[in-house]
Amino acid sequence: MIKFKCELAKRNSRKKEYWNGKISYWKDYGSHYELEICSRSRIHVLIGKTSYGNFACMPDFGVSCHLAEFDNIFYNTEKLCDVLGKVDGVTVANAIASFYEELVQF
Repeated sequence: MIKFKCELAKRNSRKKEYWNGKISYWKDYGSHYELEICSRSRIHVLIGKTSYGNFACMPDFGVSCHLAEFDNIFYNTEKLCDVLGKVDGVTVANAIASFYEELVQF
């Protein structure tokens, strides 16, 4: 299990919202990784590389997007929030960065 922390600045406020999450399951398929992220909700994520760069796919939401390097939380949060919404986008971006830093180093 990999634990991580999330932070979201509240709109029109100096206050920030914080929450914890964890990657409760992961599997290496050779060409991509499967993650189960548990936080405010449970999100099934597939991440990997293509000739066009990195990607994340969330099949339960029916969405996917291209990513920067897996540890680039700022850019990846922007892309993931576009397809998932703010809280889930922040959660997935932080989970992927933690997974990359602790285990993978593609």
